[in-house]
Amino acid sequence: MPAGTYPFDVGDQRVTGWHHHDLHQLEYCFEGVAQVETAAARYLLPPHQAVWIPAGVEHCTSLTRVRTMSVFFHPSFGIMAGDRPRVVPVAPILREMVLYAARWPIGDPDRTAGPTAAAFFTAIGSLVEESLQDELALVLPRSDHPLVSAAIDYTMANLADVTVEDLCRSIGTSTRTLRRLFRAETGLTWQRYLLRARILRAMAALAEPGPSVIATAMACGFGSVSGFVRAFRQITGTTPLAYRKACTLRGGDAGSGALPDTGAVQRPAGR
Repeated sequence: MPAGTYPFDVGDQRVTGWHHHDLHQLEYCFEGVAQVETAAARYLLPPHQAVWIPAGVEHCTSLTRVRTMSVFFHPSFGIMAGDRPRVVPVAPILREMVLYAARWPIGDPDRTAGPTAAAFFTAIGSLVEESLQDELALVLPRSDHPLVSAAIDYTMANLADVTVEDLCRSIGTSTRTLRRLFRAETGLTWQRYLLRARILRAMAALAEPGPSVIATAMACGFGSVSGFVRAFRQITGTTPLAYRKACTLRGGDAGSGALPDTGAVQRPAGR
């Protein structure tokens, strides 16, 4: 089957378990926040963005009160897929095409095999390939190095008030060694990793009803709201308040709104 779509509307929470596909997957999030994990990194998928998962990549997806549409492509479409997931921005035209693509569910080969579907998914694939050049920094790398792995675990467990001195004392290394190894293993300085981790945790918190922006900033380790807003905008391109609104705006920030009724569809293997 060359291409097709599969919608998800998760009322509470669902974890797919570790799996992979023979097809490339683009998952677009209409509302809520999803997370995709691989052996190398953890990716956060906020509303109105998409995550690209190349064929063959082992991953686990966590869905909490989200509405998403996945578009699947056979590798024969020739998309420059890469070897790892990427979170990418979705232009309005691509979002509308994802909505329209729901007319070709992955479990209906009679509808997905025609020339119109092939031409349409080829066009989407071209737009996806362009989007992959604008990857968003909504990813936290992992490491197999025992010292760096321990540093990541300690950092995530103490995100609100961690200091490099406490971290080094806890895992038994020097600040100089930590900084050298951390950057070599993850591609980020420890300070940059910490900032990104705090923002990603804040994004997950703001997607839920409850804590205010001020409370979220404090809980995630920011000493001031202004500093939090500045860092949030730097990484996400928007403000915490605008992001929270987008998380609960049903049907997208503009455009047609509801997903069309595609009838019964068959889940692709592993998903």
